[in-house]
Amino acid sequence: MSDWTLEAAIERTGVLKKGHFLLSSGRHSDQYMQMAQLLQYPREAKEAGDAVAKLFLDQEIDLVVGPALGGVIIAHEVARALGVRCIFAERKEGEMQIRRGFEVNPRERVLVIEDVVTTGGSVKEVISLLEEREAEIIGVGSLVDRTKGENPFDVPYKALKAVQIESYSAEDCPLCKDGISVVKPGSRHKK
Repeated sequence: MSDWTLEAAIERTGVLKKGHFLLSSGRHSDQYMQMAQLLQYPREAKEAGDAVAKLFLDQEIDLVVGPALGGVIIAHEVARALGVRCIFAERKEGEMQIRRGFEVNPRERVLVIEDVVTTGGSVKEVISLLEEREAEIIGVGSLVDRTKGENPFDVPYKALKAVQIESYSAEDCPLCKDGISVVKPGSRHKK
Protein backbone atom coordinates (compact mmCIF):
# COMPACT_ATOMS: atom_id res chain seq x y z
CA MET A 1 0.00 0.00 0.00
CA SER A 2 2.80 2.42 -0.81
CA ASP A 3 0.23 4.78 -2.37
CA TRP A 4 -1.99 4.68 0.73
CA THR A 5 -4.04 7.79 1.49
CA LEU A 6 -6.43 8.44 4.34
CA GLU A 7 -9.11 9.62 1.90
CA ALA A 8 -9.02 6.32 -0.01
CA ALA A 9 -8.93 4.30 3.21
CA ILE A 10 -11.99 6.17 4.57
CA GLU A 11 -13.88 5.37 1.38
CA ARG A 12 -12.66 1.76 1.26
CA THR A 13 -13.61 0.98 4.86
CA GLY A 14 -16.94 2.83 5.19
CA VAL A 15 -15.84 5.29 7.87
CA LEU A 16 -18.29 8.09 7.00
CA LYS A 17 -21.83 7.38 8.24
CA LYS A 18 -24.96 9.42 7.51
CA GLY A 19 -27.97 9.83 9.83
CA HIS A 20 -28.61 11.77 13.05
CA PHE A 21 -25.82 11.43 15.58
CA LEU A 22 -25.10 12.63 19.11
CA LEU A 23 -21.37 13.36 19.12
CA SER A 24 -19.16 12.86 22.17
CA SER A 25 -18.97 16.67 22.42
CA GLY A 26 -22.74 16.72 23.04
CA ARG A 27 -23.43 18.30 19.64
CA HIS A 28 -25.61 16.76 16.92
CA SER A 29 -24.65 16.03 13.30
CA ASP A 30 -26.03 14.37 10.17
CA GLN A 31 -22.65 12.68 9.59
CA TYR A 32 -20.31 10.70 11.81
CA MET A 33 -16.82 9.38 11.22
CA GLN A 34 -16.44 5.93 12.79
CA MET A 35 -12.66 5.53 12.51
CA ALA A 36 -12.88 2.09 14.13
CA GLN A 37 -14.17 0.91 10.75
CA LEU A 38 -10.73 1.73 9.30
CA LEU A 39 -8.65 0.72 12.31
CA GLN A 40 -10.20 -2.77 12.48
CA TYR A 41 -7.96 -3.70 9.54
CA PRO A 42 -4.34 -4.16 10.71
CA ARG A 43 -2.88 -3.17 7.34
CA GLU A 44 -4.95 0.05 7.23
CA ALA A 45 -4.03 0.80 10.88
CA LYS A 46 -0.33 0.30 10.11
CA GLU A 47 -0.47 2.62 7.11
CA ALA A 48 -2.40 5.23 9.11
CA GLY A 49 0.10 5.01 11.97
CA ASP A 50 3.03 5.38 9.57
CA ALA A 51 1.39 8.45 8.00
CA VAL A 52 0.72 10.18 11.35
CA ALA A 53 4.22 9.33 12.61
CA LYS A 54 5.71 11.08 9.56
CA LEU A 55 4.11 14.32 10.78
CA PHE A 56 6.33 14.17 13.88
CA LEU A 57 9.64 12.80 12.56
CA ASP A 58 11.35 16.10 13.40
CA GLN A 59 10.52 15.66 17.11
CA GLU A 60 12.27 13.65 19.80
CA ILE A 61 9.55 11.44 21.30
CA ASP A 62 9.85 8.99 24.21
CA LEU A 63 6.24 7.94 24.63
CA VAL A 64 2.94 7.99 22.74
CA VAL A 65 -0.33 8.15 24.70
CA GLY A 66 -3.84 7.70 23.35
CA PRO A 67 -7.19 8.22 25.07
CA ALA A 68 -9.37 5.10 25.16
CA LEU A 69 -11.13 4.04 23.23
CA GLY A 70 -10.70 5.81 19.90
CA GLY A 71 -7.03 6.68 20.34
CA VAL A 72 -5.74 3.28 21.47
CA ILE A 73 -5.11 1.56 18.13
CA ILE A 74 -3.83 4.58 16.25
CA ALA A 75 -1.57 5.62 19.17
CA HIS A 76 -0.10 2.12 19.21
CA GLU A 77 0.54 2.22 15.46
CA VAL A 78 2.16 5.65 15.67
CA ALA A 79 4.40 4.44 18.51
CA ARG A 80 5.32 1.34 16.47
CA ALA A 81 6.29 3.53 13.52
CA LEU A 82 8.37 5.81 15.78
CA GLY A 83 9.95 2.89 17.68
CA VAL A 84 8.80 4.11 21.10
CA ARG A 85 6.61 2.93 23.96
CA CYS A 86 2.82 3.39 23.93
CA ILE A 87 0.27 3.55 26.74
CA PHE A 88 -3.35 4.67 26.98
CA ALA A 89 -5.56 6.58 29.37
CA GLU A 90 -9.09 5.36 30.06
CA ARG A 91 -12.21 6.43 31.89
CA LYS A 92 -13.10 4.91 35.22
CA GLU A 93 -16.32 6.19 36.76
CA GLY A 94 -16.32 9.05 34.25
CA GLU A 95 -12.81 10.26 35.03
CA MET A 96 -9.83 9.88 32.68
CA GLN A 97 -7.04 7.93 34.37
CA ILE A 98 -3.72 6.27 33.61
CA ARG A 99 -4.02 2.76 35.04
CA ARG A 100 -2.89 -0.83 34.44
CA GLY A 101 0.56 -0.18 35.90
CA PHE A 102 1.48 2.29 33.14
CA GLU A 103 4.16 4.76 34.15
CA VAL A 104 4.90 8.24 32.86
CA ASN A 105 8.28 9.55 33.95
CA PRO A 106 9.09 13.21 34.62
CA ARG A 107 10.56 14.96 31.57
CA GLU A 108 9.48 12.20 29.17
CA ARG A 109 8.70 13.73 25.80
CA VAL A 110 5.12 12.67 25.03
CA LEU A 111 3.03 12.72 21.88
CA VAL A 112 -0.73 12.40 22.40
CA ILE A 113 -2.59 10.68 19.55
CA GLU A 114 -6.36 10.51 18.90
CA ASP A 115 -8.38 9.18 15.98
CA VAL A 116 -10.66 12.23 15.48
CA VAL A 117 -10.46 15.61 17.24
CA THR A 118 -13.56 17.79 17.32
CA THR A 119 -13.44 19.73 20.61
CA GLY A 120 -10.33 18.03 22.01
CA GLY A 121 -12.00 17.24 25.34
CA SER A 122 -10.54 13.76 25.88
CA VAL A 123 -7.10 14.83 24.71
CA LYS A 124 -7.11 17.80 27.10
CA GLU A 125 -7.91 15.42 29.96
CA VAL A 126 -4.99 13.19 28.93
CA ILE A 127 -2.66 16.20 28.66
CA SER A 128 -3.66 17.24 32.19
CA LEU A 129 -2.81 13.76 33.52
CA LEU A 130 0.56 13.86 31.78
CA GLU A 131 1.35 17.35 33.07
CA GLU A 132 0.59 16.15 36.63
CA ARG A 133 3.37 13.60 36.06
CA GLU A 134 5.71 16.35 34.81
CA ALA A 135 5.89 14.99 31.28
CA GLU A 136 6.77 17.30 28.41
CA ILE A 137 3.92 17.34 25.90
CA ILE A 138 5.50 17.87 22.49
CA GLY A 139 2.29 17.76 20.48
CA VAL A 140 -1.02 16.20 19.56
CA GLY A 141 -1.73 14.26 16.40
CA SER A 142 -4.81 12.69 14.87
CA LEU A 143 -6.09 11.07 11.73
CA VAL A 144 -8.91 13.58 11.31
CA ASP A 145 -9.17 17.22 12.42
CA ARG A 146 -12.77 18.38 12.83
CA THR A 147 -11.85 21.55 14.77
CA LYS A 148 -12.58 23.91 11.83
CA GLY A 149 -8.98 25.09 11.97
CA GLU A 150 -8.99 25.98 15.65
CA ASN A 151 -6.17 24.29 17.61
CA PRO A 152 -7.88 23.51 20.95
CA PHE A 153 -4.55 22.69 22.64
CA ASP A 154 -1.65 24.69 24.07
CA VAL A 155 0.80 22.52 22.08
CA PRO A 156 1.26 21.97 18.33
CA TYR A 157 -1.51 19.94 16.68
CA LYS A 158 -1.17 18.07 13.38
CA ALA A 159 -3.64 15.84 11.54
CA LEU A 160 -3.63 13.88 8.32
CA LYS A 161 -6.86 15.44 7.10
CA ALA A 162 -9.14 18.32 8.05
CA VAL A 163 -12.82 17.45 7.62
CA GLN A 164 -15.68 19.92 7.88
CA ILE A 165 -18.84 18.23 9.13
CA GLU A 166 -21.62 20.52 10.30
CA SER A 167 -22.75 20.07 13.89
CA TYR A 168 -25.48 21.71 15.95
CA SER A 169 -26.40 22.29 19.56
CA ALA A 170 -29.34 20.09 20.60
CA GLU A 171 -31.51 23.22 20.77
CA ASP A 172 -30.69 24.25 17.19
CA CYS A 173 -30.56 20.81 15.57
CA PRO A 174 -32.72 20.69 12.41
CA LEU A 175 -32.76 16.87 12.60
CA CYS A 176 -34.33 17.00 16.08
CA LYS A 177 -36.85 19.56 14.83
CA ASP A 178 -37.75 17.12 12.02
CA GLY A 179 -38.31 14.36 14.62
CA ILE A 180 -35.47 12.13 13.38
CA SER A 181 -34.24 9.73 16.08
CA VAL A 182 -30.72 10.37 17.33
CA VAL A 183 -28.01 7.66 17.52
CA LYS A 184 -25.15 7.77 20.06
CA PRO A 185 -22.21 6.19 18.22
CA GLY A 186 -19.29 7.50 20.29
CA SER A 187 -17.64 6.26 23.44
CA ARG A 188 -18.42 9.25 25.69
CA HIS A 189 -21.50 11.45 25.98
CA LYS A 190 -22.46 14.35 28.18
CA LYS A 191 -25.70 13.89 30.02
